[in-house]
Amino acid sequence: MNQEIVSAMKEKARAVRLGVVDALGVDKRGHLGGSMSCADIVAALYFHKMRHDPKNRFMPDRDRFIMSKGHSVLAQYAALAEAGYFPKETLLKTKTLGCILQGHPERETPGVEANTGSLGQGLSIGVGMALAGRLDKLNYRTWVVLGDGELAEGQVWEAATAASAFKLDNLTAIVDMNGIQAVGRTCDRYNLGNIRGKFDAFGWKTFEIDGHDMAQILQALDDASEVGGTPSAIIARTVKGKGVSFAENTPAYHNNLLTKEQQEAARREIMAM
Repeated sequence: MNQEIVSAMKEKARAVRLGVVDALGVDKRGHLGGSMSCADIVAALYFHKMRHDPKNRFMPDRDRFIMSKGHSVLAQYAALAEAGYFPKETLLKTKTLGCILQGHPERETPGVEANTGSLGQGLSIGVGMALAGRLDKLNYRTWVVLGDGELAEGQVWEAATAASAFKLDNLTAIVDMNGIQAVGRTCDRYNLGNIRGKFDAFGWKTFEIDGHDMAQILQALDDASEVGGTPSAIIARTVKGKGVSFAENTPAYHNNLLTKEQQEAARREIMAM
C-alpha cells in the first residue's frame, strides 16, 4: 500500500477522532469508546474506498454505508462533516433539540443511508441494499459496520445466511471487534467464540486484521472488493476508546460524559498520535 495514501488516511482518522470529541462535547452523554474503536475504519471507507459525493448525495451508484452499531454514529458524523455533507460546526450541536445529528443514525441526516440503533438490524438492511443494487444493475457496494457484542443478535446470522445464499459479492461486513460491551468484556457476557470461523462456516470470504493498522485496513478493503461470488467479512481487532488513554479498554466509556478537562486531554492525545 502506497505510504502517501496510508499517511493521508491516518490524518483523516485523526480528523474523525477530533470530530468525535467535538460531537461528544462537555457534560453531554455519548459513546466515546465505540466511536474511537471504529474511527480508522470509517476514515478509510469515506476518504479512500467508498464512491460518494456530498454535492450529489443521491447519485444512484453511490456506495452505501450502514453503521449497524448505531451508538457509534459519532464517528460517522465526524467523517460526514469532514467530507463536506454539513458544516463541521454542526458537530458541536450533536444531540441538542432540533439538530440533524442525534444519538443514533437517522436518514434525515445528510449522508446517512439507514436508521439504526436497534442492534442486529444493520446487516439485514445491507442485504436488502445489495440485492437492490443487483436488481437495478447498479455497480455499488454496501458496507456494514457491526460491533462484536452486536453479533449476539440472531438476526445478524439470518442476514449472514441470506447474503451467502444470494451470493452477494457486493456486500462487505466489517466487525469492530473491540472486545467490550456496555457493562464488561464481551467474552464474559456472551462469548461467541471464533467469529471468523462462523462467517467462514456461513460461506463468507473472511479477512482478519488489526483495525488500527491503516495499511492493513486499506488492503483489506481492496481485497474485499475483489471477492467474487460470495459476501465478504473483515474482522477488525480494535481497542475501545483508541487514542484516548483514559478511555481505552474501559467499559465506563461505552456511554459517558466528558468534563472540560477530559475533553482537552483527549484532544491533546489525539493530536499526538
